[in-house]
Amino acid sequence: MATTVTMPQLGESVVEGTIVKWLAQPGQRVERDQPLVEIATDKANTEIPSPSAGVLVEVIAQEGSVVQVGAPLARLDDAGQASAAQPPAAAARPAPQQPQQSAQPPPQSAPTPPQAYGAAPPAPQQQGGNGHQRASPVVRNVAQEHGVDLDRVRGSGPQGRITKADVMSYLDTGGLGPAAAGIVNPDGSADTPDPVVPAGAAVSQPPPPQTFPGAPRTGGPATIPPPTSSVPYSTGPVPLQLRAYKPPRYTPKEGDQVIPFDHRRRLIAEHMVYSKVTSAHVPCTAEVDMTPFARLREEWKKAKETSGRAPSFLVGLCRATIQALAEFPRMNAVVQDESLIVRKDINLGVAVDTDKGLLVPVIRRANEKSVLGLGRALDDLAARARSGKVTADELSGGSFTVSNPGLKGNLFGASIINQPQVGILRMGEIVKRAVVRELNGEDVIVMRQMMYLTLSYDHRVIDGVIGNAFLHRVRELLEEAKFSL
Repeated sequence: MATTVTMPQLGESVVEGTIVKWLAQPGQRVERDQPLVEIATDKANTEIPSPSAGVLVEVIAQEGSVVQVGAPLARLDDAGQASAAQPPAAAARPAPQQPQQSAQPPPQSAPTPPQAYGAAPPAPQQQGGNGHQRASPVVRNVAQEHGVDLDRVRGSGPQGRITKADVMSYLDTGGLGPAAAGIVNPDGSADTPDPVVPAGAAVSQPPPPQTFPGAPRTGGPATIPPPTSSVPYSTGPVPLQLRAYKPPRYTPKEGDQVIPFDHRRRLIAEHMVYSKVTSAHVPCTAEVDMTPFARLREEWKKAKETSGRAPSFLVGLCRATIQALAEFPRMNAVVQDESLIVRKDINLGVAVDTDKGLLVPVIRRANEKSVLGLGRALDDLAARARSGKVTADELSGGSFTVSNPGLKGNLFGASIINQPQVGILRMGEIVKRAVVRELNGEDVIVMRQMMYLTLSYDHRVIDGVIGNAFLHRVRELLEEAKFSL
């Protein structure tokens, strides 16, 4: 009996996935729950297990193709043997005969009329010109964000379907959007749409514009001409709109190691650049005396609930952040279109470093958890994130993020906001320092455990008064250290 493996629902917000790699090959026998295929979504990469034991007889969705939830991925023969696996029926069909070539020579095409300087080049003809019909909604959104005309992109998926990788490859090789041509005058100014340089004149051309998420789009004529060089131009995995500056290219030499971006690294790169060009980042830093909380942790170690293992400094910061978010609800919000949505639940994201890159699992309804509950949830999510067992739902839906970059040498720094949130807190290293305190009316120098805490907030929707007051409140809560297990 044959079993059809379908694309599972990998999360509430996930409607499709990209086939990254088949972990089993046609003709190979697989056991129940054995990893069968790796699928990437916009949240994480997930290995899909085999629903039953059998022989993989047909791979329906090829690597690189985008598959909707519920669509078929492969077929398993439950009763088959590995040696008896048959190739797909489609492969056994004879190829259709090619029609006979006409003896008549092909008609000569009409000469192409001369193209005016600065005019947009004609778009390459695609079969049917139905690029939008050959792309999924996610791919169409990516193309719209980057200003790409899908009719210009050649699809590599089944039946010429355009994948997200096709769009990004098109951009990486210097692809242009529909309005990528224009005019520049000799001194580099682009103030006028009127051509002031005769056609054919030698003019040093800046690189072609490449749009990025959040970039303003104007309805007027473009003012940057296409490149005169045939060499493709790309600024890297995340295209930027540049007018004059062109980053220098480095030619790898013997002994250099070239590491191509994988799917997760590309997602991180796009997210970070998108956040920087979307949100008006403002960092502010507070100096926090963590000595009272350190003493509280020593008391917690003696409590029977902790078994000698007190919740960490990170858990304490999460507890203080949750309480401050309840007092400053505007910080517990997301920006959507031209609206600010203040969230009811506090879903706290905590950045976790893994071997494959940064992940931000989310503690849902963190405001309903105790300190011990927060510690257990954080330990569980962090362990599963590092082992690759965290789900897509657990990586989405956050309303605020806390980042702890490590214990060694990170005095302070400003993190990039996790979109579409409006703020992120970053811990610095906790170090013993000599500070001045007042004791019995006298200033004395004492040793304290100090930490710099930096808040990055989105100045589009968070004013300085709210941002600074929120950070000050987190500091107060940590220095008071009145948390209960």
